[in-house]
Amino acid sequence: MNCDWKTKKRTNTLVKLATKRRTLSENKLRAAKCGTILDVFVSHSIRKMKKLAATSSTEKIYKDIVDGDISLLYEVMVVVKERRRDEQTGKYSSVAVEKKASDFLRETARNKKAVAVKALKEAKIAFMKKTKRTQNKQKIKERIFQRKEFFFSLLLLNNAPLPQKKRSNTFRSNNNNRSLNDVDDKMTTLMQMPDGRLIQPQIVLLKEGTDTSQGKGQLISNINACMAIVDTIRTTLGPRGLDKLVVDNRGVTTITNDGATIMKLLEIVHPAVKTLVDIARSQDAEVGDGTTTVVLLCGEFLREAKPFIEDGVHPMNIIRAFRKASELAVQKVKEVSVSIEGNSKEEKEEMLKKCAMTTLSSKLVGGEKEFFAKMVVDAVGHLDQDLLDPKMIGVKKVLGASMRDSFLVDGVAFKKTFSYAGFEQMTKKMVKPKILALNLELELKSEKDNAEVRLSDPSKYQEIVDAEWNIIYDKLEKCVQSGANVVLSRLAIGDLATQYFADRGLFCAGRVEQADLDRCTRATGAAVQTTVNDLNDEQLGTCDIFEEIQVGSERFNVFRGCTEAKTCTLVLRGGAEQFIEEAARSLNDAIEIVRRATKNAAVVPGGGAIDMELSKCLKEYARTVEGKSQLFIHAFARALEVIPRQLCDNSGCDATDVLNKLRQKHASPNHEGLNFGVDVNSGGILDTFANFIWEPALVKCNAIAAACEATCLILSIDETVRNPRSEDAQGGGGGGRGGGRGGRGGGRGMRR
Repeated sequence: MNCDWKTKKRTNTLVKLATKRRTLSENKLRAAKCGTILDVFVSHSIRKMKKLAATSSTEKIYKDIVDGDISLLYEVMVVVKERRRDEQTGKYSSVAVEKKASDFLRETARNKKAVAVKALKEAKIAFMKKTKRTQNKQKIKERIFQRKEFFFSLLLLNNAPLPQKKRSNTFRSNNNNRSLNDVDDKMTTLMQMPDGRLIQPQIVLLKEGTDTSQGKGQLISNINACMAIVDTIRTTLGPRGLDKLVVDNRGVTTITNDGATIMKLLEIVHPAVKTLVDIARSQDAEVGDGTTTVVLLCGEFLREAKPFIEDGVHPMNIIRAFRKASELAVQKVKEVSVSIEGNSKEEKEEMLKKCAMTTLSSKLVGGEKEFFAKMVVDAVGHLDQDLLDPKMIGVKKVLGASMRDSFLVDGVAFKKTFSYAGFEQMTKKMVKPKILALNLELELKSEKDNAEVRLSDPSKYQEIVDAEWNIIYDKLEKCVQSGANVVLSRLAIGDLATQYFADRGLFCAGRVEQADLDRCTRATGAAVQTTVNDLNDEQLGTCDIFEEIQVGSERFNVFRGCTEAKTCTLVLRGGAEQFIEEAARSLNDAIEIVRRATKNAAVVPGGGAIDMELSKCLKEYARTVEGKSQLFIHAFARALEVIPRQLCDNSGCDATDVLNKLRQKHASPNHEGLNFGVDVNSGGILDTFANFIWEPALVKCNAIAAACEATCLILSIDETVRNPRSEDAQGGGGGGRGGGRGGRGGGRGMRR
């Protein structure tokens, strides 16, 4: 066995294995299969393993090899090299076993390279050269430590056998004169791959557990995820669109077909799909409508780009072509739009009403779109035309009655707040009242907690009780002396104050909601006061009429004819709470559309007419473009047809037949078919502009631009990196002294 080791002159580098000085039984060795090389190989000397190997047969050792446990490969190789003699014959007959082990090592190295390299890097192996020259000893140690990451990587990647272990723990006398250059040459030889290239070290940049996905596959995955969410809301488009019933984690039910609302309610976790949520919210905040349109366009742009990505086209080529097509489309919308500037007030209101009707036709209140469209136009007309602040339009919901019982209040209206005894005697209607707004409690307070009163004379106790009453009476008297007829407070107005004001002919309301109080003060000119000292007429507001009215089972406080700011309130009626909530969202979209149409007085034909016209123009432009961009622009134009196609699908029409008719109509000379779109009632086509199916040009421009930008953003992502979640702090020790033991120490360490 000794001569066999001497005949193999592979390397003179010695490996000193770090030993933890513990005994390892055979059972522990079997259990160590779940561990790393550090647990099995590095921690035990060769002499220990030779002694252990004597208790097992060669066949059993080979069986351990074929079990595929990479943590036992190295010690098995050493044991096989040491045990050359067969148990029966005493001859050197285990070469075949060694060959099989070497073959398996080579195969396992290829399959489990990543696992092995990671485990080997964790092994703390120190190479030292035992020499009489103490000066070179430390230098050689530092040089080899710099290359220890490469050494065991070589054993797997280069299929090299293990370094040979000599019997002596020190170098022989003939090796004491080896220089640093010899060590460098030997390490360089070990680190070379079969083709002569050096093995490069693995660089770890990201935290362990970080999930990274990149390349074409990741981009295709993002596109598929976006198309999946688009397919969820595509059925809500148009006047025949269906509704979605969404139940959140608290059990709250929402019925809606508004794209932005659906995207908000869906708990989306995919990072790329969240981009669609952002553009839906942006469209809703910018123009108020077209949220389903913008998401649908983005999904169709991605669907058209997917085949090009799969064929190996670089995403930047598609992005450039899509952005060029988007610019041309927006420019074309502005060219074909019809402005309503310069028309009479009646004509302008009629066009605004048609725009509101187009928006409401796809909502739950579409059956009463004319009624609500007029209400919306009147509400926007009550606002300051320079500001058109939507916050000055209040929406109140009252259960009961039908939709047509809804009405518009020219002023501020809010539900009657909780009142104490005595409110029945208060005045319910006033003309030209003066309004006082407070952020102050008007309630008798008795200090019962943490209060201490020391009296030297018991007769003075009544003086203390009287002082508490005098404080509240002084506040109430100052409110009355200010000349106010109506007192509103953000905080509570108690029963004493209610009775006090009722006896003097004043009306009071406490715990008024912040939004209602702000709108009331802006409309009446009142200033919110935090004290009742030094009140004067400048701090009071006024209106033409104040009254309390009954609406269904609710009572409303109404301020009409406000002088400082123009405002109004929509009071909605309905038989179900979900219906009223959806009606409020629908009217909010219509209000935003009318506001935008008032500021940007340009409209385009709806019903998919403008989309078909844009598709036709872009296809004509694509024929003039050379190279691959022609295909990309043509794909962009084809994607715009998704709007009329989806309108047909949602209404039950034959989309193929209708789109063929529209293409034929829009291809007619002199733009005769410019305004033709989908007729969802008859399943054919019609002139949408002549039938008053209009939408603001701003909505269409913003939808195309936002959808294109979102598409380009998703196409430009080639890698997704998901960081691992940070582990929760263990123990939960409390702050300060006495932080507690384990996870329950958070309370006792608090500062007293």
